Amino acid sequence: MAKNLELNIPDHVAMIMDGNGRWAEQRNKPRKYGHEEGMEAVRRVTMRASDRGVKVLTLYAFSTENWKRPPQEVHFLMQLPIRFFDKFVPELQERNVKVNMIGFEENVPSSTKKAIKKAMDETKDNTGMVLNFAFNYGSRSEIVHATKAISKKVLEGSLKPDDITEQTVEDYLFTQTITPYQNVDLLIRSSGEQRLSNFLLWQNAYSEFYFSDLLWPEFDGDVLDEALLSYKNRKRRYGAL
Repeated sequence: MAKNLELNIPDHVAMIMDGNGRWAEQRNKPRKYGHEEGMEAVRRVTMRASDRGVKVLTLYAFSTENWKRPPQEVHFLMQLPIRFFDKFVPELQERNVKVNMIGFEENVPSSTKKAIKKAMDETKDNTGMVLNFAFNYGSRSEIVHATKAISKKVLEGSLKPDDITEQTVEDYLFTQTITPYQNVDLLIRSSGEQRLSNFLLWQNAYSEFYFSDLLWPEFDGDVLDEALLSYKNRKRRYGAL
């Protein structure tokens, strides 16, 4: 797709990066090999999304359900942010990309949290695209977390139940850190699967979906462009005519 092709660019693109393990198994490689190649796909897609003018790119890097995987694979996945940021932060800096993270800090190794925080600190003044990692993230848990926080305000007397609105809920979700782009415009999922997998359930209420049969390590900027072109031709009515 030509670089100067005009597109109706979505402000917030969210991606479920599925298929690393299957990609490796198809090549008789260990699953970690697929995760390593998937890291390169993150770089390719991030660079193209930044070039296209996307405001926020949210990547489902590790879900709260991923703890159920074999311990050795979980350990490897926890090391990926360290390796990714060590390798690519200079390039993110060149593109003026700001790193953000949403999710629960519980159970995340201190070395992983340190690497993520370091990347966020180093890019905090950047004004370009936000690269938003959903790490140790689960949408149902996020909504429960927000509900508890709102309930506490009600019990304290600082918030009346009748004053609770959709905006109130959004203010307590993790994605309030990427306001005003907290709601997803385009959701992309790789590997042919067609489900949300507990990813940004609230924020995807009116998003457009794009499913690709390609496994995540096969993704690049051209695949992203195909999704953006599909989005351009959608009619978003939000329940209206």
